[in-house]
Amino acid sequence: MTATNDLLVDLQGIGKRYTRGVHVVTVLDNLDLRVARGEFVALMGPSGSGKSTLLNLIGGLDSPDAGRVLIDGRDIAHYTDRQLTAWRAAYVGFVFQSYNLLPTLTAQ
Repeated sequence: MTATNDLLVDLQGIGKRYTRGVHVVTVLDNLDLRVARGEFVALMGPSGSGKSTLLNLIGGLDSPDAGRVLIDGRDIAHYTDRQLTAWRAAYVGFVFQSYNLLPTLTAQ
């Protein structure tokens, strides 16, 4: 067992659902995940298994429907949009699978 102060990521009872029309899709259900500082982790699974949802929660791009998202001891699950923006600017970097460019803007 890893000591609490050695945890970089500590997800506790995470639940995440999406609504598609009248259907509710449960992506994550009571998920616990602990990643120690300096530990390397690979997320693997089939399409639709929740990998991107999990990374979005850890990176503060999305919030859980249930549970706690503790990153370096900070519970970011309840941060305001302004707090999340400042936190991401200071601590998180993303390389997206798709480019997420604005089609109306050019490099120039």
